[in-house]
Amino acid sequence: MTTPYFIDVILPIPLHKEFTYRISETEANFIQPGMRVAVQFGKTKVYAAIVTNVHQTPPEVYEAKEIEHILDEIPIVTQKQLALWTWMAEYYLCSKGEVMRAALPGAFLLESETIINKKELTIDESDLKDDEFLLYEALHYQSVLRIQEIIDILGKKNVLPVIKSLIEKGAITVQEEIYEQYKPKLVRCVQLHQQYRDEDNLRALLDQMNRAPKQKAVVMHLFTLQAKSEDPVKVNELVKASNTSSAVIKALVDKQVLEVYQLQTDRVQYHSDSVEDAKQLNPYQQKALDEIEHSFTDKEVCMLHGVTSSGKTEIYVQLIQKVIQQGKQVLYLLPEIALTTQLISRLQQYFGEQLTVYHSKYSVNERVEAWNNIRDNKSKAQIIIGARSAIFLPFQDLGLIIVDEEHESTFKQYDPAPRYHARDTAIVIAKMFGAKVLLGSATPALETYYNAKQGKYALVELTRRHGNVLMPEINLVDLKTKYKRKEMTGHFSDVLLENIQEALKEGEQVILFQNRRGYSPVVECNTCGHSPQCPNCDVSLTYHNYKNQLRCHYCGYHMAMQQQCMSCSSTDLSTKGFGTEQIEKELVDLFPDHVIARMDQDTTRGKHGYEKIINRFEQGEVHILVGTQMLSKGLDFRNVTLVGIMNADNLLNFPDFRAHERSFQLIQQVSGRAGRTEKRGKVLVQTYNPFHQILQQVSVNDYSGMFKDQIEERHQYKYPPFFRLIKITIKHKDYNKVNNAAGWLAKSLRNVFKDNVLGPEFPPIARIRNQYHKNILIKIPQGQSLSKTKAVIKKINTTFSSIKDFSGVRVIYNVDNQ
Repeated sequence: MTTPYFIDVILPIPLHKEFTYRISETEANFIQPGMRVAVQFGKTKVYAAIVTNVHQTPPEVYEAKEIEHILDEIPIVTQKQLALWTWMAEYYLCSKGEVMRAALPGAFLLESETIINKKELTIDESDLKDDEFLLYEALHYQSVLRIQEIIDILGKKNVLPVIKSLIEKGAITVQEEIYEQYKPKLVRCVQLHQQYRDEDNLRALLDQMNRAPKQKAVVMHLFTLQAKSEDPVKVNELVKASNTSSAVIKALVDKQVLEVYQLQTDRVQYHSDSVEDAKQLNPYQQKALDEIEHSFTDKEVCMLHGVTSSGKTEIYVQLIQKVIQQGKQVLYLLPEIALTTQLISRLQQYFGEQLTVYHSKYSVNERVEAWNNIRDNKSKAQIIIGARSAIFLPFQDLGLIIVDEEHESTFKQYDPAPRYHARDTAIVIAKMFGAKVLLGSATPALETYYNAKQGKYALVELTRRHGNVLMPEINLVDLKTKYKRKEMTGHFSDVLLENIQEALKEGEQVILFQNRRGYSPVVECNTCGHSPQCPNCDVSLTYHNYKNQLRCHYCGYHMAMQQQCMSCSSTDLSTKGFGTEQIEKELVDLFPDHVIARMDQDTTRGKHGYEKIINRFEQGEVHILVGTQMLSKGLDFRNVTLVGIMNADNLLNFPDFRAHERSFQLIQQVSGRAGRTEKRGKVLVQTYNPFHQILQQVSVNDYSGMFKDQIEERHQYKYPPFFRLIKITIKHKDYNKVNNAAGWLAKSLRNVFKDNVLGPEFPPIARIRNQYHKNILIKIPQGQSLSKTKAVIKKINTTFSSIKDFSGVRVIYNVDNQ
């Protein structure tokens, strides 16, 4: 009797264990870890699962099912990726299935789709209810229907009762079908038929074709295109070059003069005519580069603290060149997709087609192609630029990871799990490959700077701007005094308006920063004080002028702007506060002769939304750009001399221990967009509290002063980097259930961790999408073992899950909460 073979697989579901399935001996010889297999889980669902292990030990508790079929010929996930998934699941307290969902492009996550078939039996249609008859009738015209199509036919979401009833009546059958989402892009190419490849036949053909001049012209153009380039000639290229129609080419194919063939091609391609050499570094950059390279001999991680516009990118380029010459791959992480558009064009000048880009604005198919190119270590995938999700790619031989603007909170994933931090995960990946990590920022995160000061990371400082350009002059404008003296026009102080006028007169550009999108965050009735609230969340609705709508930024709920108060029917409504939209509208009234653009989540929805706005601004078509924190990232605009921060107070007065650090970083980064060429830039910060310590430190670029103050506060109040944090959020739509569950959990944790457990507390916005939230914070001192702490939390969580009263309550763990 042959010994049975088994595989362990990860399923893309939030369960903490791997599952075992049975396979045949031939399958066992073919299957390797990292391949996908289709497996049935539960009664009907079919999933694409990733194989982690092939063995001969049967599962103890259950009878192993057989797999449905093998989906890959070669592994799509590498061994190092599987090791990373295991580390992430343990460190960030989630399941491997959740990591798998985050890591793989959507096209790899095949799930079955329920297919409805009509039975051959004829049944009495008079027995059917209206909905059942509609569905049965539709199956006369279409042999199979998918669930989504049934929802459209019946015009309602819950169609399962109708399907169930038809199954019971024997009218239909149901099956699960797994389908592949990724389709390679095929391009039609054309070449001369085999028989005319030798010279005699070709001459005879051309003589014959004298009577068909159009067809002859097509063949001659084909020769010209082939002579120009070695690339295959596409059908549409030939049609364009010979100025003919596809009918002429079809006639030539029918005559067997030409033959058409399909060629698989990547959807994203870069075409650059020439590759430039890297720029010559100035002495300060060269010194920084030498220090970084020297630090890599004994340290794995180096922190490059360079002021804004000091030319950090040029240093990165030199490092990338050296790593690529060794035949290794480089990962370049950025905090925001907006940045990739500017950086790609800069790096392309140096590295041409060795560049691959990977981020969420790419389509499913484009991401699969990038994934495959990186896995196969193709020449076009030597440098990978991407946002945080790029850490999941199947690298083959990684030599360097650059984390640019490493302080940015967008490197932290909040929802769904795994709630990882890309910077910290990058350091773990680098260790697996024996690669080096360079963290770059003008305003490093306190934790990173502390690690560098303690000697855990190397520290390299770059204190001069490129070309010895002066740091921008930062002035604080006191709004309280300006309002008293009536020196305000809308939300603009007289100082800011004068400076904008001056900059525009000189033909320079202006950036204005306001960290709220929409027109106004609150609409209020002046008679009774009522303001429209979101029915699903504990927030007031934001007014959006361009759609004349009230919108909730948490759940997407929207309604038309009210003409009268919903409470007392008064028509005296006013707006309180202001967002980017209102600033834009005021600017249009104040500067009617200039072009004003807005850059926030509302204007950059499309795939190329960022690109369009940034390109227009770079080319000088837009004179004033208004935006949210997207603007603060390392964008490089040569002609901006003035930056205005409309209101610094809503950054500072935020209930979070990182609020002051974040405000400093944000204002400093936005300021860094000003005066990046000869003329010194100017920054105006409007505030009601100009004597605030953080604003004083920003105005003199005093990072070390801010670091010293904040680190003392963190030490005093037991926050990172001295204590680690795990934030636990309890969620449910029933207020009392959340209260009781949070109380029980906090008590159990307090029994073990004593005073290091804070809460449970309701956050400032306690209800989002009809779910109440309550938070517990666990602080872990430096001496305490992180793995043992997590083991205790898991144990308590297991007990919590088994309590009947708390069924349906979701518990979310956020390790290293940002």
